Amino acid sequence: MSTSNSSGTGGAGRAGGAGRTGGAGRAGGAGSTGGAGRAGGAGGTGGAGRARGTGGTLDRAFEALYATDDGSLDTAASLLAADRGADAELTRRGEEFVRTLWARGWQPADVVRIARRDLSEDHLRVLTGLIRTETARYERLPHRWQGQLDALDEQSGRRPSDRFSYATTVLELYRLLVRLPRLDAVGPVPGEALPPPTAGEPRMLGRIRALLAKAEATGYPEEAEALTAKAQELMARHSLDEATLAAGTPSPETPGAIRIGVEPPYEQAKAILLDAVATANHCRAVWNEAYGFSTVVGFEADLDPVELLYTSLLVQGTAAMTRAEAEQRAGGRKRTKSFRQSFLLAYANRLGARLAATSRRVEAEAPTLLPALASRDLAVTNRTDELFPETRTTRVRAAWDEEGWTHGASAADRAGLGPHRKGIDERGAR
Repeated sequence: MSTSNSSGTGGAGRAGGAGRTGGAGRAGGAGSTGGAGRAGGAGGTGGAGRARGTGGTLDRAFEALYATDDGSLDTAASLLAADRGADAELTRRGEEFVRTLWARGWQPADVVRIARRDLSEDHLRVLTGLIRTETARYERLPHRWQGQLDALDEQSGRRPSDRFSYATTVLELYRLLVRLPRLDAVGPVPGEALPPPTAGEPRMLGRIRALLAKAEATGYPEEAEALTAKAQELMARHSLDEATLAAGTPSPETPGAIRIGVEPPYEQAKAILLDAVATANHCRAVWNEAYGFSTVVGFEADLDPVELLYTSLLVQGTAAMTRAEAEQRAGGRKRTKSFRQSFLLAYANRLGARLAATSRRVEAEAPTLLPALASRDLAVTNRTDELFPETRTTRVRAAWDEEGWTHGASAADRAGLGPHRKGIDERGAR
């Protein structure tokens, strides 16, 4: 599998085989610590602007954001706790740190994902407030940003009454923010010129969403299989429709990209599954292990369906894994992490083949469009190479459990993606 600055995956499910992954950032490196923020992090060369009024306190305190020892952070927290007049400026500086991250390629979901992994609920509460306040400044946000904001957890609890504890929390959060490296942009940022808003959700996307919701909710594997298969068929036919339009009326549209969270546990298997879904639908996925996401590159009409199908298959696969574990325990056999890991790897491996087969079957119905599809695939590949010129290949690291693999392959077969079955109409209704 290919990676840049981080280990990764992506191949359509060859266990121990190859896929693509890409690292976070060109400058600063994916794992930069210590002085990374000073060299190029969200804080620029020493913080997001110079404070006014209480600038002396904040400037001295913020020196700790670039230090490598926690003692400096404690001293800085003491300075802030003793100066109540610095509170408003402290918050304003935080909003500037967040704003600078937008310009450096980060989006709300990316920043929250990192904070949730590395920090505590107290830090998340502060970060969520900063993000909501900063993004409220804009009349209109980029496509997909509002969904990310809506998905932010409302952090419970209140601000600590202990000023030193609160200042420590804020400084720890800011230290994380200023050390985040630059990412490759996957869309416009707030404040930039945005394309006209789209009225409502495309009808096709609504149909896919409804089919997958039914597949996740049903307790009958055959029904879930038929519903999921129909969703993939719709996605494949939609790609054909887009290729038809592109062939008939060439447009200036170029491939775009989105980031999709791929988080522990079993993140390699999840990244392989996402790559399988992306590849079967004329997209490419590049995994960044260090920051817990994959970048999916493709034409705009394919990106949201890929995310929907991946999320649904992950839900279905996790549910199937839980049922398989319960059966194993009932038989007196203890299941392990290697069982779950092998299960998900096999699930991703088998689904990759079935997804690709479904796409090929649908495309064979319109052979005259194959050149147009090939041209779009080439454009996606070229755009992926532009965004990630330094990807490298690495192998899946996984403990092997034969029973886990067998159960995972069987679960993928039950989530089959062949022709839809009798009893499912074009809207997925029984």
